[in-house]
Amino acid sequence: MSKAEKQTESQAVRLDKWLWAARFFKTRTLCKEAIDGGKVMYNGAKGKAARNVELGALITIRKGWDEVTVAVKGLSEERRGAPIAQQLYEETQESIEKRERRALENKSFGGRIMADHKPNKKERRDIKQLKRDIFSQF
Repeated sequence: MSKAEKQTESQAVRLDKWLWAARFFKTRTLCKEAIDGGKVMYNGAKGKAARNVELGALITIRKGWDEVTVAVKGLSEERRGAPIAQQLYEETQESIEKRERRALENKSFGGRIMADHKPNKKERRDIKQLKRDIFSQF
């Protein structure tokens, strides 16, 4: 194997490893569960844990009510301190604006959205569709 091939292989970083190294999740297991659960989108498509991350790719991560879209600026398989990890990505301007708008909306509702029961399957689908409709306007 040539030196160039080794260097290319060392640059290939799995999505779950990158998310862990960028400190979005505490463990790789949590990364994999989030990816398998459809909470991570890679360039607009459902992510897979074994997918290699490329520079410039857009990754959308959903945690609870928060959704963050970041552009990949660097690759790393090693988890380091937060200041170094933050150099691996840059949050898009649209994502920042959406998060701030959602935070303001949550404040106007008293910070919580309470329900009297757990939504059933049809209600969950309706909620997802409503979110898509609301957030596609912005």
